[in-house]
Amino acid sequence: MLRLQPLTLLLLLFLSLPALANRFANVEINATPLADNLYMLTGSGGNMAALVTDNEVILIDAQYAELADKINAKLTELSSGKALGTLINTHMHGDHVNGNSALMPKRIIAHANVLKRLSADAAFPRAGLPTETFTKQLSLNMNGQQLRLEYLPPSHTDGDIIVWFEGKNVVHMGDMLFEGRFPFIDLNNGGSVRGYIANVAYVINQIDDKTKVVPGHGELTDKAGLQRFHQMMLATLAQVEQQQAKGLSNEQIVAAGLGEQWKNWHWNFITEERWINTLLQAEPLTR
Repeated sequence: MLRLQPLTLLLLLFLSLPALANRFANVEINATPLADNLYMLTGSGGNMAALVTDNEVILIDAQYAELADKINAKLTELSSGKALGTLINTHMHGDHVNGNSALMPKRIIAHANVLKRLSADAAFPRAGLPTETFTKQLSLNMNGQQLRLEYLPPSHTDGDIIVWFEGKNVVHMGDMLFEGRFPFIDLNNGGSVRGYIANVAYVINQIDDKTKVVPGHGELTDKAGLQRFHQMMLATLAQVEQQQAKGLSNEQIVAAGLGEQWKNWHWNFITEERWINTLLQAEPLTR
């Protein structure tokens, strides 16, 4: 086996530092208007949303710490210089919370399970921990702007919330929606396949055809887009269950794939194989 000398290891580490430093160098923070004073922000990581009130900016999710200066610059541009007051985390994954401390909001709100899981991570900056938590719903009146934070039972993780922008017909789904893609269901952090599907169905029943739906990942969409996503999950789960009922092994089900209909839903993180393996771990139906 090839053994690298300490000097060689140091040289390799030194050479890798510029690549690490430049990981976000070309990332731009772009804003898409959703309603008066409300924007969807994209960059690298989970989609954000920014609401500008008379006194402050409210931000949904934080992406990465390395992007904090770019995010704050965009918020300053959109708000004519107002400070970031409230940051809301939709769940605990790094591409949504890594920038918490670097953005320096006045307060951070999340579900209680997000605080629990982030607190257990010794590497997570203590300054980025949520300062306010809730368990079911939380309504905020921010200078006449109404937001409702709603906890959804275990699905993507065990700490997911969606954010309703009352009076604007806009909902931020967090990672309860990967638009046009197989979703990531984090079974190691309290996720649930059937819970995820049920929660998406719940949201569909709460919105209308004109609702703007902000996904955690992917393009801005609407009720029809959320319905397509839901139908994909129902159909692919049914397909896997049918194969299980025929006695096929997990390996045979993965090898068979899901067919051409779902090829375009495959992406670099959740491939068809990984999505099938997630579906194979779906909880048994209760009778």
